[in-house]
Amino acid sequence: MITEHERIVLVTDIPDDGLVAGDVGTVVHVYHNGEAYEVEFFSLDGETLAVVTLRADQVRPVQHSDVTHARTAPAV
Repeated sequence: MITEHERIVLVTDIPDDGLVAGDVGTVVHVYHNGEAYEVEFFSLDGETLAVVTLRADQVRPVQHSDVTHARTAPAV
């Protein structure tokens, strides 16, 4: 199970929050034994871009083979 403060990878786009599959966030709260997660997404310089509640099927744990990639977030 994914735990608080663990990094996750988004596996689906969340257009209302400007997030796309592949974005990396940090779990700030776990709901109902991992049924859902509150996840904070940051820019690389530390600015919070979004804090969203996501179902377990919308995220996955970071894997050893994952590579960090930068993209420009849409203007909010």
